[in-house]
Amino acid sequence: MSKLFLQYPKCTTCKKAKKFLVENNVEFKDRDITLDNPTVNELEEWIKLSGLEIKKFFNTSGVLYKEMNLKDKLKDMSDKEKIELLATNGKLVKRPLLICDDKVLVGFKEEKYREIL
Repeated sequence: MSKLFLQYPKCTTCKKAKKFLVENNVEFKDRDITLDNPTVNELEEWIKLSGLEIKKFFNTSGVLYKEMNLKDKLKDMSDKEKIELLATNGKLVKRPLLICDDKVLVGFKEEKYREIL
């Protein structure tokens, strides 16, 4: 099965991850996270597969995250509310995301990519 790669084309980390995938002949479907936001259902599934906390899916260095003062607001939100918020705007989601059959990688660490590919 092909992998799903969610990225923001202007993001340098996403560019590095995409370059790695291309250079290693990995087949993937490319999806611009800002044009095609992850849905609530997708996020629920990916968070479960990743084994990570929901807060790891937030782009904490992003302008929107800071403008919305989410560092403080997330503390008082339920998991459902956090996932619904993530689904509203792709720029809130940490990227890139690489979705494989039974694994989800958040961000780009070459050694992690090598492990699952």
